[in-house]
Amino acid sequence: MGVTHGGAPPGRETGPGGALLAVDAGNSKTDVALVGPDGVVLGAARGGGFQPQGAGLRRAVDGLAELVERATAAAGPAAPPYAAHVQACLANCDLPVEEEQLTAEVAARGWGRTVAVANDTFALLRAGLPDGGEPAGVAVVCGAGINCAGLGPGGRTARFLALGRLSGDRGGGVDLAEEALWWAARAADGRGGPTALARALPAHFGLDGMTALIEALHLGSVPARRRHELVPVLFAVAAGGDPVARGIVVRQAEEVVTMAAVALERLGLLGAEVPVVLGGGVLAARHPLLHARVVALLARRAPKAVPVVVTAPPVLGAALLALDRAEAPAEAYGRLRAHYA
Repeated sequence: MGVTHGGAPPGRETGPGGALLAVDAGNSKTDVALVGPDGVVLGAARGGGFQPQGAGLRRAVDGLAELVERATAAAGPAAPPYAAHVQACLANCDLPVEEEQLTAEVAARGWGRTVAVANDTFALLRAGLPDGGEPAGVAVVCGAGINCAGLGPGGRTARFLALGRLSGDRGGGVDLAEEALWWAARAADGRGGPTALARALPAHFGLDGMTALIEALHLGSVPARRRHELVPVLFAVAAGGDPVARGIVVRQAEEVVTMAAVALERLGLLGAEVPVVLGGGVLAARHPLLHARVVALLARRAPKAVPVVVTAPPVLGAALLALDRAEAPAEAYGRLRAHYA
């Protein structure tokens, strides 16, 4: 179920000049950048994923603190003791109560005079939107999971709860790997039709069949964290024409476009010429079958929408939101985008 909120989009308020701290924390990796009001990246750091539900909120933000320290150290002795503004775009920041809790926790660290916290999908969205003017468009991120967010006239936002199957989500690398394993297991034991996945998935780990792979995953000799390696295998098998693998990929494309179209409709943009920003590891890879299907389906559902694939690190979007906050000059945006090009 989606939620539409009124009010200004993240990071658009006016604030003081000075250095800006941008944080993009995804499920699998986190980027922090200290940026000058002129768009120059002064220091940066990268670390692991941001998962407050598993690690606990305070411990997760402790992980951000380590990266902030590294980014500040990289900026050298000229780095200010704190930033004029902190723009944090965080994964697993889906519910209003989570946004409130994370804002309070980040603000308590004293990294900047002001703090704005938003879901990390807004970083992807901002990275794909043009600079200047009133922003409007929708972003779909498909990485480890899937999410969608949009901005419309008057600063209205469209959101999804994005809590996995509990909230009706389908897709992302975790789901794609699980789906491939499910179909391959059933093909191997006769409960399902044949698919080349039954050979390709265990072969990726040097195993001789699905029984061996299932046992290895169950007993941990192949760690669960390695399941994401099966997603490129799925796409390779699909590219080879396997109907089961192709069906999984097509369903993912349908879900991406469904999320985008629903967000566009809620914002009154279904018939407007606005960007539909695509990002995250799965979509940014532009797998031919998936990308072509997304583009074709989007043309049917929202004929004027313009698909835009963002391959730059999403921290670019967080930094752009921070520049918006600082009302930075036009050349600052160009300088920042050039850094991440």
